[in-house]
This record gives sequence, C-alpha cells and structure tokens, in this order.
Amino acid sequence: MPAPAYDLVIVGGGVVGAALACLAGGKGGGPPLSVALVEAEEPSPFVLSEPLDLRVIAVSRAAQYILSACGAWPAIRAARVSPYREMRVWDAGGSARGYGSIHFDSADLGEPDLGCIVENRLVLSALYDVLGSLAGIEIVRPAAPAAIDFGPDRVVVTLDDGRELAGRLVVGTDGTASRTRRLADLGCRGWSYGQAAVVAHVGTRLPHEATAWQRFLPGGPLALLPLADGRSSVVWSAPAGRARELMEIPVPDFCDAVAEASDFVLGSVTDSGPRASFPLQASYAPAYVRPRCALAGDAAHVVHPLAGQGANLGLLDAAALAEQIGDAVESGRDPGDASTLRRYERRRKGHNLAMLLALDGAHRLFGSAIGPVGVARRAGLAAVDRAPPLKRRLARRAMGLDGDLPRLARAS
Repeated sequence: MPAPAYDLVIVGGGVVGAALACLAGGKGGGPPLSVALVEAEEPSPFVLSEPLDLRVIAVSRAAQYILSACGAWPAIRAARVSPYREMRVWDAGGSARGYGSIHFDSADLGEPDLGCIVENRLVLSALYDVLGSLAGIEIVRPAAPAAIDFGPDRVVVTLDDGRELAGRLVVGTDGTASRTRRLADLGCRGWSYGQAAVVAHVGTRLPHEATAWQRFLPGGPLALLPLADGRSSVVWSAPAGRARELMEIPVPDFCDAVAEASDFVLGSVTDSGPRASFPLQASYAPAYVRPRCALAGDAAHVVHPLAGQGANLGLLDAAALAEQIGDAVESGRDPGDASTLRRYERRRKGHNLAMLLALDGAHRLFGSAIGPVGVARRAGLAAVDRAPPLKRRLARRAMGLDGDLPRLARAS
C-alpha cells in the first residue's frame, strides 16, 4: 500500500481548522507536518476600509496565546481589535451597578484587559496569511468529504469531486453538522434551546467604556460587546418567536427594544446596522476520537453563547491536539494511533463537557421566572461580587489563565 500523501487531513477551514493547520504545519514548536486543509467555501476577504464584520468573537487570553503561537496575533492586533477592561453582568431584577450584579475589572487581576472582541473574518484572514507561508500546507477548496475509508495505517478521504486525500490522521473541524463526524460514525447528542441569537452592531448615546455588558432577561441574555469603532455588538438570545420579531421590526423599533432590554445602560440606541440570527443549541460528541480520526471545535461540542466561549474552547482543542500529534511524531509514534488520540480526548473532553453543563445550568437558572429563584439569583451575584478571591478565580478561569491548559495556551 502506498505511503500516505499527508500526515494530516483537516476537514473544515474555519478558525479552529486553520489554527490547527498552522500549529501542525510548523508553528506549534513541534516537527512540521504535511497538511491538507479541506474547506467547503472561499473565505470572505478582510478589508480594513470596509465596515466591521457582523460576526465577532470574544478572544480570551489563552486564545490570544494560541493565535500568537500560530503567528497570526500580531497581524490581528495591528489591524483592529477592541480590548475590554471590564465586564458587568446583572439580573433583570437588579441594576448594572447595584445590587444583583457582578463587576469584573482587569486591574484587579493585574492584567491590561479581560479579553478582546475581534472580527471572525480578521482572525481567519490572519491565519490564512500564515498558512500561505508554510511549505507543507495544501489548501483544498471548495471541497467537502463524501466518504472516509479507515485502514490500519492510513485514512483515505474521498471528496465530493472524486479526488482522494490519503493521510495518517483525519481531523473534523467542520462545525455543528460535521460530515467528518457522521462519516466516522462518532455520533452526537444534544438539544435545542428553542431560542435564536439576534446579532447587530449598534451606536449608543453613551460610550461603551471598553466594557462588556450582559443583562439576564427572562427570555435569555442580552450582551453589548465593545467594538473598535466605538459601537457595540448586540448578541440577544431570545425565544424563537421573539427573535423573529426582532429581525423583522423597523430599525428605530429595534433600537428602542435594545435600549429598553439593556436597561438604558448605554443610554439610547441611536442606530443599527444589518441584523442576523442563528438558532441556539447545545451538543456534544460522546467520543472525540477513533483510530485515525479526531474531532475538534463545534464538530465535538457546541455550548450556549452566553459566555462567548465557543471559539476559545475550539482553539484550546486545536492547541491540545497539535501538542499530542507533535509529541507523538517526535517520539517516533504514529500520530493517528488510538493511544495518541485518546490522550487528546482525555485532555479536552472533560473540560468541554463541564463548560457545556455550566453554561446550560446558568441559562436555565437565569431564565427562570419563578420569584424566589430571582431573589436567590440576585443575592448570589451580590455575594460573589463581595468575595474578591472567588471573583478573581472566576475571572482567571474565564480568561484561560488557570486550569489544565495546553502548553501553547500559556504565556511563553
């Protein structure tokens, strides 16, 4: 049987897949591997003079370290990012700066900020610029897998145009409806929240103060995230019917609805750009790996967006998998061997599932309209706000400064 053409075939060229390709292709500190990156769509180009991308991600400190290891963070930082130094979270029955709220400040942690709001398109553009400089990377697009044949010493991915890619390992980073997961027979469990997130960029009368604001409403959380141009990115999770209304109402009515739902924390909402909506769900793969196959990012787990952790979890997956693959190759082991991949699964599955359940629990707790539950919520937020050691621990964990982190997710 002929030798595999690639060490690694990655299916899915979004942020997680592109970051994994950078790390495995030589940026992660291990031996540079040959990589085929299969992507179904041509990415939208990032043009600095164009309006901000509607899709933004909250990049934690750990994710920044990973993107730095990829070689992409300097270009991202030089283009435009919006660091947020503070975060204020409050219950609908409380106030943003009073009882029933919690306030995080990067100064209390000795950090310059808590994280950065970055356009998804910018992150992708920077990652692909790095990929273009790596000799062992081949980008295959537009293409998607039609079949995967698993052999004892290689895997063959047949694309929908009939081409075949042979490698020692295939990794599915192809999102919630992962074809790789289905073709590898790895399964998926999950549930719908009966909600949709409505996103838009809005202008406000008051400045955002480099602060991420989040108010928990009975129908779902509303977040206002600071943008580099002074506006705020709205992420409003609402019941499906209400979300449809928010998508259809005129711009002035939408602005009024956002201002009222945010308790006018930034004053009136003066304007709004285009809106988009996507359904909310949670899901997880019971197994992340099988011999010669692994899942990462949304192909392995999808969490409620109330804490903005989806992209961060996926980048941690990419860093952990790249490290396990690199360690295997350096020690003369097969990167597609089951024992190598199970180390990755043990490293990430428990952490991801714990985050999924924590966010699901928070969604259900803060979505309850039962009076005594609301009283307990507000008391709990106030108690945590008055407990600096606990608050610092929560903030550091959310930033990716504590816990069992991959090497590439730590400060060099």
